[in-house]
Amino acid sequence: MAEVLSIVLGGGKGTRLFPLTQARAKPAVPFGGKYRLVDIPISNCINANLRQIYVLTQFNSASLNLHISQTYIFDTFSKGFVEILAAEQTFEHSSWFEGTADAIRKNFIHFRTQNPTHYLILSGDQLYRMNLREFIKQHIDSGAAITIASTTVSREDASQLGILKVNKNSNITEFLEKPGPEQDIQSYKVPPELKKDKNGRDEYLASMGIYAFNAAAMEECLNNELTDFGKEIIPQSINKLKVNAYVFDGYWEDIGTIRSFYEANLELTSVRPSFDIYDETMPIYSRMRALPPSKMNFSNMNQSIASEGCIITNASISNSIVGVRTTIESGASLNGVICMGADSYETELQKKLNEEKRVPNLGIGKGAIIKGAIIDKNAYIGEGCRIGIDNMNREDGNYGHYHIVDGIIVIPKNTILYPGTVI
Repeated sequence: MAEVLSIVLGGGKGTRLFPLTQARAKPAVPFGGKYRLVDIPISNCINANLRQIYVLTQFNSASLNLHISQTYIFDTFSKGFVEILAAEQTFEHSSWFEGTADAIRKNFIHFRTQNPTHYLILSGDQLYRMNLREFIKQHIDSGAAITIASTTVSREDASQLGILKVNKNSNITEFLEKPGPEQDIQSYKVPPELKKDKNGRDEYLASMGIYAFNAAAMEECLNNELTDFGKEIIPQSINKLKVNAYVFDGYWEDIGTIRSFYEANLELTSVRPSFDIYDETMPIYSRMRALPPSKMNFSNMNQSIASEGCIITNASISNSIVGVRTTIESGASLNGVICMGADSYETELQKKLNEEKRVPNLGIGKGAIIKGAIIDKNAYIGEGCRIGIDNMNREDGNYGHYHIVDGIIVIPKNTILYPGTVI
């Protein structure tokens, strides 16, 4: 196996996932009740025995640093590691990362010490399960300098993605970044032999933002001041180097907006989800917590997921995800809700102090009815609250103790909703 160095791009401010990114980096956003988004690319690497992994970040990185340090610990014999590299000032560079390519360039001083023959570039906010060893093998066997993982998409989806023009040998001849809905891209249609949807619904090949580079090619491509892979490095490289496409035919979702995040989470609760978190052959790793099993007291759960350490009493839960340590009191009802849980349990003393301040207990209070919402960690939802139930004019915006984004109600981390609140 080649000496592959894997690099997970932590992203910038993650404005499209705000307010979930208000106090954390985008890869640290909780997902699926017990995971973080960054667990997806790291797990794909570990499952392919690619264990030299850097995660690049520069924004709200404290929770991401904590998660990485408490989760991914390899033994000294494997020479494996998962390390955070935050933006830093040096004698050569004094500015923040200006883009994906700039982030790689400014960290060459760290990468070169590993003497890699190849670089694997991964995004920190995508949902997929890929055999990365197969991806690297095809890259090496093809003799390409760069290989771009790609998937077929419809014309509508192509508007906001980087679109590849390829020949029948999977060589990329042109690259078009986010063409929008109006531009004529008929010439970019996928050759019939590369289509995964034989009915013609997926007509274009989109970059997944996953790249394999020969080490020498990476150095050559970044020997300039260009800052972004998709907009600058890849289009220019096509004219100088052999660039191939690796067509991925599995499930892939770019979790870049609140709407896509919400839908991808709730899809996990379906009878046969497209992304199967129960696949033991390619597990998704995350932090191991010494939590008790969840306890259901006279409750009704339908097509839902409950993570470890939950206490649910006489509640009705449908098509929802209940995160770690969530407490749901008697008479509560959740439908289409992502509840991210809590970082710790409340003690009896804390409950008493909250009661004196007329603050509800941590979790979902008695008789609360919630529909179509995302409730971030450590939320205090009071007794009798109604969220997303009443017919209201839901315009996107910041409403103080809650946000509406893409038509979805989002309760930010540590929010207190007093008893009887109606949203």
